[in-house]
Amino acid sequence: QALLDLFTILEELGLLDQSIGLLNQTKTEKISASERSEGKQQQQPLVIVLLGDLKHGRTVHSLAKLLSRCAVGINASAITLKYCSPPGLEMPPSVVEYVTEQGGVTQEVVSGDDLKTVVQDANVLYVTRIQKERFESVEEYEKVKGKYVVNAELLTHAPQTIPGTPNKNSFVVMHPLPRVDEISTDIDQDPRAAYFRQMENGMFVRMALLALVLGKA
Repeated sequence: QALLDLFTILEELGLLDQSIGLLNQTKTEKISASERSEGKQQQQPLVIVLLGDLKHGRTVHSLAKLLSRCAVGINASAITLKYCSPPGLEMPPSVVEYVTEQGGVTQEVVSGDDLKTVVQDANVLYVTRIQKERFESVEEYEKVKGKYVVNAELLTHAPQTIPGTPNKNSFVVMHPLPRVDEISTDIDQDPRAAYFRQMENGMFVRMALLALVLGKA
């Protein structure tokens, strides 16, 4: 899941080709960390907001870890992970500690009281459902159910396009699916709603992994 999520992020934001080139250059020319940092100063920062049940959401755990491991190969001047969750469903300390140890990614905890502000400078809004089966009682679940809803009105406050990058978004909404009520169907036709393309990318990434394992790549 983390691999297809990372692929989707880079593809949707128009960063895939440049990131592959940067990673290959790093491998072949053995560029130092300072040289990589110097080159990235001319690039744009990448801000990824993880929203929802961050405590139990395995997809956000693996994505945060993968981003920290691959930060050097991503064509961005800086990568920031912003964690936004209901009380009691925060990102586990073990994941935060892992990302910190890898370096290359800044982490922030942000309040979801005003999602309009949260999305203003975001490039990716990665949403996860509140998992009812994880709660000890229905009452506990009802307290946080529907806490955050991503809808058309919210997206009016999000970025639209990347200057100089035709047909690419500067902001996308992602979700590992299935959803419950955290993403309204009124944004399904918005070009920034990437979750169906994200699902399709899962097939391509799995095909690539099978080809690699079988020696066909």
